[in-house]
Amino acid sequence: MATPDAVSSSQSWWGVWALALTAFIFNTTEFVPVALLGAIGDSLHMQPTDVGLMLTIYAWAVAVVSLPLTLVTRHVERRRLLVWALVAFIVSHIVTGIAWNFAVLMAGRLGIACAHAVFWSISVPLAVRLAPSDRKSRALSMLAMGTSIAMVAGIPLGRVIGEAFGWRVTFLIIAGAAGIALLLLRATLPELPSQGAGSVGSIGVFLRKPALVALYAITVLVVSAHFTSYTYIEPFVQSVNHASSSRITYVLILFGIAGMPAAICFNRVYPHRPDDFLLASIVALSGCLLILFPCALNIVTLSVHTLVWGGAIVCFGLAMQAWVLKLAPEGTDLAVSIFSGLYNVGIGAGALLGNHIAGDFGLPWVGTFGGVVGAFAVGLAWLALRLHAKRAMAEPTPTAGVQ
Repeated sequence: MATPDAVSSSQSWWGVWALALTAFIFNTTEFVPVALLGAIGDSLHMQPTDVGLMLTIYAWAVAVVSLPLTLVTRHVERRRLLVWALVAFIVSHIVTGIAWNFAVLMAGRLGIACAHAVFWSISVPLAVRLAPSDRKSRALSMLAMGTSIAMVAGIPLGRVIGEAFGWRVTFLIIAGAAGIALLLLRATLPELPSQGAGSVGSIGVFLRKPALVALYAITVLVVSAHFTSYTYIEPFVQSVNHASSSRITYVLILFGIAGMPAAICFNRVYPHRPDDFLLASIVALSGCLLILFPCALNIVTLSVHTLVWGGAIVCFGLAMQAWVLKLAPEGTDLAVSIFSGLYNVGIGAGALLGNHIAGDFGLPWVGTFGGVVGAFAVGLAWLALRLHAKRAMAEPTPTAGVQ
């Protein structure tokens, strides 16, 4: 059994790298349907916007099962739990890859959603736990790098493979990559007993923390705003910019590239100005959504816009995870699980809202409506952070957080 000192040794960075690779794989499969809506729709004789509802179903499934699965598995040794989650992930991808209709496709995706819920409920606390005490922000940044590289390479590569060999091959290749990640996790992670998993009673403790509750609400609003547009970025760019397939792939790559400098920015700025960093990321994201349509008319402005937009959502996600860990040190796994579940509520709500907006008003309007939702999040975030700062000054209580 690993001791705390062993877990914090320099060798543990290999475990963080393995978690980052696994995050890359999970993020690739979660969002690769965004790049394959047209191909899946053609294969299953469905409209791309209707196929987009697959993201809603997937996301809401994650939201529903995150908390129960976290509670059920709270005493399971963490390396073993990760291995079993990846086994379920691989089997579900094989089902997805051989799906002959939308129902079978969704059955496979629901299995992936369960593995997703388990992985993201424990990966963030594990990365922080494995890292030395003075490099916890760096560990979170490495997970974000996995996400960013998924946007840069995984999702566009999935699109290229899908166009060349069929979308099913994309999911089968992801299953193979997950098998490699499973072996690496077994080789690099020490035995990790469950720590700070929380219990049902922790939920009541969380609800008595106004700042944490407010951040959860902000998560739903911001993520809903973002995915109102991002879910339909492929048909949006094609419709508004009249872009070719290669240009759409270029836009997706730019979106992912933005996450890399964003992760570096988080590592350097957030520890010193956590309030301002979080608020600035929400303001930037909401502003990008409001001006999405005019920026999309020209490839140059769309390129700059995409870089800022992609960076803003990565900064937001990192800042929120760090805040959750800071505000709920007594039950990090459960707190992150709730965050992950609510994040996916936002993904599903955004995909559903975007579907209705595209149908009722047209694709050019998805950014505007998303920006309005984001503006509400800006107001709530400003108020919540201000009240939290006043309360912290009045009753200073040291908490363990991400430095």
